Amino acid sequence: MTEAVGNAANARVAWIAGVGASAGLGAALARRFAREGLRVAVTGRSRDRLDTIVDEIRRAGGQADALPGDVTSESELAAIARQLAGHGTLEVAIFNAAGATRGPTLELSAEQFEAAWRVITLGGFLFARASLPALLAAGRGSLLFTGATASLRGRPPFAAFAAAKAGLRSLTQSLAREFGPRNIHVAHVVVDGGIDGERLRTSAPQYVAERGADGLLNPDDIADAYWHLHRQGRSAWSQEIDLRPFNESF
Repeated sequence: MTEAVGNAANARVAWIAGVGASAGLGAALARRFAREGLRVAVTGRSRDRLDTIVDEIRRAGGQADALPGDVTSESELAAIARQLAGHGTLEVAIFNAAGATRGPTLELSAEQFEAAWRVITLGGFLFARASLPALLAAGRGSLLFTGATASLRGRPPFAAFAAAKAGLRSLTQSLAREFGPRNIHVAHVVVDGGIDGERLRTSAPQYVAERGADGLLNPDDIADAYWHLHRQGRSAWSQEIDLRPFNESF
């Protein structure tokens, strides 16, 4: 088991939910915020994967903790939030979880449709509920959410995914209007294109090859955008930004 490191007294904490493979966006976000001196807490379902990322960050001189959990479980997220209280002051919370439900609409079961909603939309709500009290207590902070092309438009075979992502986008708008005046920067990032990570390289290697150099979103480049979003001055906050490769049609 990975043990906590670092002095919690003055630690600035980043909590990232939806962390999986080392070659993925969640891990890239963790490394980016750790590089800026934040103590990063990573949440996902696989303890082994989280430990790998924590070890990477620590070997690079950063601070990180593995806090596994299910974003669809209110009690598990609440327990993690209580643990974070002993790690330092929460400064940024990032919801990066997403389900992979896909299929022709007439072949989707009600259970599959609901599962996508539970991970993406309900999960986003529960994560916000778990992280906002600490952000409000600190008097400042960022609450960031990962969106997708499907957040803006639906198409087959992604009916369940699109419905859930659109719901998450609406949730972020409501949260921004409610908590922005309380100095919490709530923002939604539309990732409009394929991410050059483990999932796509494993499931669609031919597509990856066809896209060519810089034809997919580099996770580190996406993570840079999240960092800059977090650092925006409050006189000019973005509620939503979109990111896509230079050759992506839109």
